[in-house]
Amino acid sequence: MLNWRMWLKLGRISNLPTVWTNGLAGWVLSGNGFEGAGLLLLMIALSLFYVGGMFLNDAFDAEIDARERATRPIPQGEVPQGTVFVLGTAMLALGSIVMFTLGLFAGLAGLALAATIVAYDGLHKQIAWGPVIMGACRLLTYVTAALAAGGLNWMVLLGAVGLSCHVVGLTYAAKQEAYDKIGNAWPLLVMAVPVLILGFMLAGNLAIVLLALYLVWGGWALSLLFRRQPGDVPKAVVSLIAGIAIYDAVLIAGTGMFGLAVLALIGFGATLALQRVAPGT
Repeated sequence: MLNWRMWLKLGRISNLPTVWTNGLAGWVLSGNGFEGAGLLLLMIALSLFYVGGMFLNDAFDAEIDARERATRPIPQGEVPQGTVFVLGTAMLALGSIVMFTLGLFAGLAGLALAATIVAYDGLHKQIAWGPVIMGACRLLTYVTAALAAGGLNWMVLLGAVGLSCHVVGLTYAAKQEAYDKIGNAWPLLVMAVPVLILGFMLAGNLAIVLLALYLVWGGWALSLLFRRQPGDVPKAVVSLIAGIAIYDAVLIAGTGMFGLAVLALIGFGATLALQRVAPGT
């Protein structure tokens, strides 16, 4: 229980800043005012959903990881599979309860998010379209945040679709990580969708600068997938995960909330820094 590095690795804690920037973007895009207490509760719930989902991911994948990723905590014997199942389930349940404190519709969205997380964890190794379910998880993060703030609108939904497509692309790449190579490249074309959406919603000089950063960072990460040298696929995947925060920052900047856009950009840097402490995949 005192092996904190193991718990950080199990929960892939390094990617949490991207979940927080998702929540911040969904809240801001809803058009409702900044409300500290509600936003804090939202971040707590989203953190529980994410870490709980990562725990369950390892619990469901224990047998496969024993063959393909033997350094993960469960195959290493650092923690029992049953313990991870219980903790992951408890976190999803607690996150759902917290969401209901933010309203009925927010709570229902939280339940939908928890159910989608479980569906991904239980099915992603068995089906080809697992990345679509993961994309739906991030889409629901925007929706859940907006409902916690007070309501949905077209900006939230459009931004959520773009985020979903970004995550579908990187999750497809992540599915190839154990083999350190990419098979068919055409599914990565889905990552053009967030670029088009950001271009459509673009407003303000800061948003333009951040969009340029998103394009350069994403282009560099994708180039690693085609270079096909040892370690390129994992590096590309964690880089694309960090890029989620840049995507959020562009959308937030487009609403004129420049300070919060910079905060989201800090989330990008925090993700990269934390990935040195705990692996992002």
